[in-house]
Order: sequence, then structure tokens, then C-alpha cells
Amino acid sequence: MELIRAAILGIIQGLTEFLPISSSGHLILVREALGWKVLADQHLNKMFDVALHAGTFLALVAYFRRDIVRLIVAFFSGFTRGISDPERRLAWGIAVGTVPAAIAGVLGEKVIEEKLGTPALIALELMIFALLLWVADQRGRKRRGIDSATLNDGFVIGVAQALALAPGVSRSGITMTAGLARGMTRETAARFSFLLSIPIVGGTAAYSLLGLVRHPGALPSGSAPMFLVGMLAAVGSGYLCIRCFLGYLRKHTLTPFVIYRILLGAALLAWFGLRG
Repeated sequence: MELIRAAILGIIQGLTEFLPISSSGHLILVREALGWKVLADQHLNKMFDVALHAGTFLALVAYFRRDIVRLIVAFFSGFTRGISDPERRLAWGIAVGTVPAAIAGVLGEKVIEEKLGTPALIALELMIFALLLWVADQRGRKRRGIDSATLNDGFVIGVAQALALAPGVSRSGITMTAGLARGMTRETAARFSFLLSIPIVGGTAAYSLLGLVRHPGALPSGSAPMFLVGMLAAVGSGYLCIRCFLGYLRKHTLTPFVIYRILLGAALLAWFGLRG
């Protein structure tokens, strides 16, 4: 039964990490609503979530593997040849955009854990940031492709990414909102968002997994299969989600996701209000 729950949570993570609907918010809400505790200890549950994020990181690497190699080469060539080339600008823009979320994560970790994970606050953030996404989707010029990305884009979208540390905001949602506000097409905003997430998601997963290596006894006996099942489920669902979502954005708006977030947020406020 626990393996099934781990797989379901992995699938939820893989889908909601890349759709603009908040992965961390959905994981918290599913556990709250169904009373699921994959692992009895709260610390271990957080580690399980990190394993799921490692799964989505692997999905990103698998899908964007060629882009990653090109951007790494472009980033280091920028030291000697400047950043006038579009690919070098994109690489440096991603580097610049990584900094705000990294700083916010280090400085605000306790506040995020203790204050920002309540179901009511998640519900409100789902609705508020859905409206911002809708405005950006409707009003944005949607003319700029990925080759036009600049350092300023990286900084602005990176600051937006820092806000997504709060569950319910949605990292992909808020970064796409910022990208659309900067005049990017929907597909470009999503692609930039996904590329920008690679250093943060990978760094967070690596830091947490390093803690496991240093303290191998932190995982109770028999829990490794749950971590592996959840991670693999996140890899598979995440890869499919990236591929399908980018294709969807070439022809369609983000309105269905906005409506979903508002309805979900309202339903959650009503449900948890009645329970309280």
C-alpha cells in the first residue's frame, strides 16, 4: 500500500512541477486531505519530497540534455568572448536568475517551513497567483522567442522564482507569469522557466541527498523502495508532462489552468473552513 501511495505522489509531483499549478502545494494538500503519511517521521517526509524533486530534475535533464550541454559550453565561452551571442546570453541569464531563489532559500528556510505551508494559505496563493498568470497571459505581447532572452529577463524571472518557495505559488506558474509579462511567447516562457529550474531543483536535491550519504542511518530499514518508486514515478510523469505541455502551449492559452487553480483554491477554503 505504501508503495502505491509513493507512486501516486511521484506522479502528482511529476505533473504539477511543470504545470503552473504548484507541486509542493498539491503534495501537502493530498496528504492533508487523505491523511497520507508515507513515512511516519516529518523529517523523513521532507526527505521523500526531495527524492520526488530529484525525479523531476532527472526528467528535466533527460528532456533538455542537448540544451544543457550547449548552455554549459556557451556559459564558459562567455568569459572570453562576451555574451552578445543569443545562446551565451541565455546561459548567463539562467545563471543570474538562479541567484535570487538560492539566496531566498538559504535565508528564508525556517519561515517557509513554519509559516507558509498551511492549507488555507496555499489555497489563497493558488487563487491570487492564478489571477496574475491570467493577466500576464491575456495582456502580454507574446512576441519574443528564446533567442531574445537577456540578463534582465533572467534577473526578473529569477526574482519571481524566489517567490515560489511558498507552497501554492507554483514555480512554473510565477516564472511563466514573469516571462509573459516580459513579452515572451507562452512556449518560450515555459521553456525558460524549465531551464531556469534545473540549477535550483538539482542543487536542492543534491544538498539533501548529500545529507543522506553523510548520515546513512537516517533512512529506516525498508524505506528505500518507497523513495525509489516515488522518484521513478516522478521521472516518467515529469518527462511526459514537459513534452506535452510545451506542445500544448504552441496553440492554446493558460486559461484552463487559471480556472482550475481558482476552483481548487475556493473548494479548499470551503472544505478546510468547514473542518475547522
